Amino acid sequence: MRLPPPHAPRADIGWVRIPAQSPFSPMNHEPDFFENLRSELSSWRLWLDRAIVLGYAVLAGLFVVGFTIAADWAFGLFQAIHGSHAWLILLWTPALTAGIVWITRRWFPGAAGSGIPQIKAALDPALPPERRGRFASLRLTLAKVGLGVAGFAGGLSIGREGPSVQVAAGVMQHAKRWLSPNSTVDMRALLIAGGAAGIAAAFNAPLAGVVFAIEELAGRLEARASGVIITAIVLAGLVAVSAFGNLSYFGVIRVPRLGWDILAPGLLVALLAGVAGGLFARLMIASLTGAPERLNRWRARWPVRFAAAGGLLIAVIGLVTGGVTFGAGSEAVKQMLAGHDELTPIYTLLKFIATWVTAWCGVPGGIFAPSLSIGAGIGDGVAHLFSADLGPALIAMGMAGFLAAVTQAPLTAFIIVMEMVDGHSMVLSLMASAMLASLVSRMISRPLYEALAEHMVANAIAAPAPPAPPVAVPEAPPADPPPAGESAPVR
Repeated sequence: MRLPPPHAPRADIGWVRIPAQSPFSPMNHEPDFFENLRSELSSWRLWLDRAIVLGYAVLAGLFVVGFTIAADWAFGLFQAIHGSHAWLILLWTPALTAGIVWITRRWFPGAAGSGIPQIKAALDPALPPERRGRFASLRLTLAKVGLGVAGFAGGLSIGREGPSVQVAAGVMQHAKRWLSPNSTVDMRALLIAGGAAGIAAAFNAPLAGVVFAIEELAGRLEARASGVIITAIVLAGLVAVSAFGNLSYFGVIRVPRLGWDILAPGLLVALLAGVAGGLFARLMIASLTGAPERLNRWRARWPVRFAAAGGLLIAVIGLVTGGVTFGAGSEAVKQMLAGHDELTPIYTLLKFIATWVTAWCGVPGGIFAPSLSIGAGIGDGVAHLFSADLGPALIAMGMAGFLAAVTQAPLTAFIIVMEMVDGHSMVLSLMASAMLASLVSRMISRPLYEALAEHMVANAIAAPAPPAPPVAVPEAPPADPPPAGESAPVR
């Protein structure tokens, strides 16, 4: 057999390397439709596995929708208390914050925080598979929903979008126990699919879910996993659309014709958002990874007291600002986009502080929605320096810039904002703001979610392994009595 020359192009097929032009190469054969159809229909177990994955994707969407409804109801309850007895918040918020942190640390430590670092930690190849349940499980999903709703009832500066990633991923990973041993859908694909579906359902932004899966969770999509991920996103998104309608999160912004007049204010918004987002990420990493500072030592020694003090500070900030800093801040953003309200620079700074303190306390809650609120405040402040007509555009650019700076995931940030405000006419402006802000942030801080995930994995590996179940040792049968006149053998 004559071998091809060394310079001839070659292709890899399994363990055999053959020339790309070889007649044995599968690229030279058209697919056989009937053979492929027969192969698809030959295994009932294959279709059962697919049905299980689809069913869990729908269930993940239902969990996110239920979480959204419950969180809105809880924050409505808080607003009613704040409206009728404002000073009661000084007792209500600290007590609820302390209770949430006590329950979380005692029974559900894996539910604390955003939820995105937990799923990144669960996907880390360095994490032993038997410890993946510390970060993603159906038990943690239920805890995340309950404790997150309690956080909204306390008026804490949290969002539900990051927690929705852990909620949906915890549901999806449960499907693995029902799949066949030969299924090509592995635990990694289920976790990525659940996380992406959580973003898609929470923001009603399916494209953002796909980009989030690639940019933040997986790094790349394998061919065998891409179908599961996209299917989960579609089904979870359909559940959310069925519940809330096919509407943009913040409605449709009215953007004037953009020209050279937006260049200077847009550049200023991106730079301010990048610096502020980088400082926020650096502050979060230092606080949540236990930097050797006096306050963190106090937090480690008395976590519940620290949470109560943090809740009191959040309540004071909320009362001073007239309630603007309570909750996710979505209503304030909607009002700013409509031109009916403004978040002054001091209010934006206080929202920044309230969000950081809430996360530092260790309650289950996300930072996506508060970050959008802070970014909107930056854009609104710059708009009042230049031109109020540019307000909606600069607010949207501020949201994309600050979220990109905090997460250092610019593609996900600008697509989320684009889908949330139906801002397809601003694609280039949002992309430029997100990219520039992310670049500035990288000069100030490490990536937030990666740093937190690495810290979680290190703690999980260092933690003592769970005790093995006792092994029953069969007892030896009783020895026969020695014959009369003989003594028992010495053992």
